Amino acid sequence: MSDLTGEIIDNRYELLSLIAAGGMASIYKATDLRLDRFVAVKIMHPHLANDEEFVNRFIREAKAIAALSHPNIVSIQDQGWNEGGTPAVFIVMEYIDGFTLRDLLIAQGPLSPSELLRYMIPVVSALAQAHKLGINHRDLKPENILIAKDGRIKIADFGLARGGLLGSTMTLESSVVLGSVSYLSPEQVERGISDARSDIYSLGIVLFELLTGRKPFDGDTPIQIAFKHVNERVPAPSTLRSGIPSSLDAVIVRATSPNPDKRQRDGAELLEELTRIQFELDPKRSQMSLELDLPPEDLEPKRKSKRPEVKVGNTLVTRVRNFTEPIFIPTGKLEDATMSNSGAIRRKTSRRVRRNRIIALLIVVGLVFGGWYLVAGPGSGISIPSVAGMNQTDATTAITSLGLKVAVAASEFDLSVPSGDVISSNPGGGGHLKKGDTVTLTLSKGAQVVPTPTPTPTPTPTPTPSDATTPVTIISYVGLTSDQAQSELTAAGLVVNQKFAYSDTVAAGNVISQTPDGSAPVAPGSTVNIIVSQGTASVFIPNIYSLSRSAATTELENLQLKVVVRKIGNGLHVTNVSPKVGTKVKRGSTVVITLG
Repeated sequence: MSDLTGEIIDNRYELLSLIAAGGMASIYKATDLRLDRFVAVKIMHPHLANDEEFVNRFIREAKAIAALSHPNIVSIQDQGWNEGGTPAVFIVMEYIDGFTLRDLLIAQGPLSPSELLRYMIPVVSALAQAHKLGINHRDLKPENILIAKDGRIKIADFGLARGGLLGSTMTLESSVVLGSVSYLSPEQVERGISDARSDIYSLGIVLFELLTGRKPFDGDTPIQIAFKHVNERVPAPSTLRSGIPSSLDAVIVRATSPNPDKRQRDGAELLEELTRIQFELDPKRSQMSLELDLPPEDLEPKRKSKRPEVKVGNTLVTRVRNFTEPIFIPTGKLEDATMSNSGAIRRKTSRRVRRNRIIALLIVVGLVFGGWYLVAGPGSGISIPSVAGMNQTDATTAITSLGLKVAVAASEFDLSVPSGDVISSNPGGGGHLKKGDTVTLTLSKGAQVVPTPTPTPTPTPTPTPSDATTPVTIISYVGLTSDQAQSELTAAGLVVNQKFAYSDTVAAGNVISQTPDGSAPVAPGSTVNIIVSQGTASVFIPNIYSLSRSAATTELENLQLKVVVRKIGNGLHVTNVSPKVGTKVKRGSTVVITLG
């Protein structure tokens, strides 16, 4: 899409600069002219804004993420349509001034176990909250974890999220697999389905990469990496780097299991395990943790003011000289002060003591509020577990074991939820009911079957008979998976020659063309040539401004783009990109980056 920098959206948000661009939208740093603060504005690409389904999906995203009230999730502040200017559908989010976890990894290298836990426990805490509400992120990677300059850690870009609040997941193009291939779970690659455990797998890959400094699988093409996630096990981080606690090693191995049932069931369980390991590494954390991602204290001591005190009547006052006329502020009774030849000696409470007193007061207030919440407030009821994605039997067991009743409210068609499994519950996960109350379930009827005319049966390949001269019947595998073609043709005694190509119409991993085409039998032992799709031929230029030469080159080459570097003086970071960020280009195209 064209760069909208300088535009004013909805008569309120002035777009200052392009931050990032993706397949569905671009994100700008902007000024909220009404509240005079920086915000991030996410604007859908114009060619998608005419598609009602994409617009509805975009709006559902804003509403769903707005429900995720957590200090470690980028908050949604506004949503709307631009009227009176360039047509645009937009979402307004809080602006995070900082860098990504990817930037940290590039600059610092692998993290120590204690550093890893310090950064990732807030992330897992946020994910646990999303899972509790039945929302899955589906695109967890270091680029989507932000670290503000004041120390706050935030999960961003729930644009691929799915859950009961969002409805069915949409894809930009049918040939694009959602999420970044290096972090996709096996079930997302094989069946295109995901739940909270898929997020756990992606987060396990992130933990592995932060500890070892590398991804577990490499390949020349995205499809090769995806196949490795399906067919190979992620190694234990300790096999690549020493000094990793066995307990942390085991958590990551479990999180990256190919079998979803063997992983942690959701973010809450993973959070519990990581918190326990953090305590093992630092037993002092047995006390209540007060780490709230607060900015570090200013270590520079403040200058003490030298304001003279004088006596007015029976009161000590401080004379303030910042105004035209002297202003006197009462500071205490004269008889309460102990005076000496050297002046008044006053005891001043240290900042640490004052801070601890404030913290203690907050803890007391929190305990009082928590007691009220659990005894007489909304929390006094039974907390409803999240059962979205469970089968009906397991969901019923989980709910009735708490003293609640279960009823089926409705059954709906859902492409991504297997028949008989729970789509949503009312109340949802995290809600409260009194003992004996009823939780209603909405079950999936699976994908809706649309009657179609009965096709003419197509002959399938037959095994080679004992007579090696008998022709072999084959079918056309165009549009089917390369795995099916490879398996069936090989079983029929034929040789398969597989090559790869880009396609904007055929899904990645499926057959684009075949020779012979299957219209006639072939001789035993013949070679069948198939062309397999690598996905779309085009990509969007990412935002690589301020990255180092190596980081920018790596990111562009991962998109199969050629890189030409120009340098101005002793430039170390990217100051210009051509074509511009957000431009759609063919893979293999040349991108010129300027270091300044």
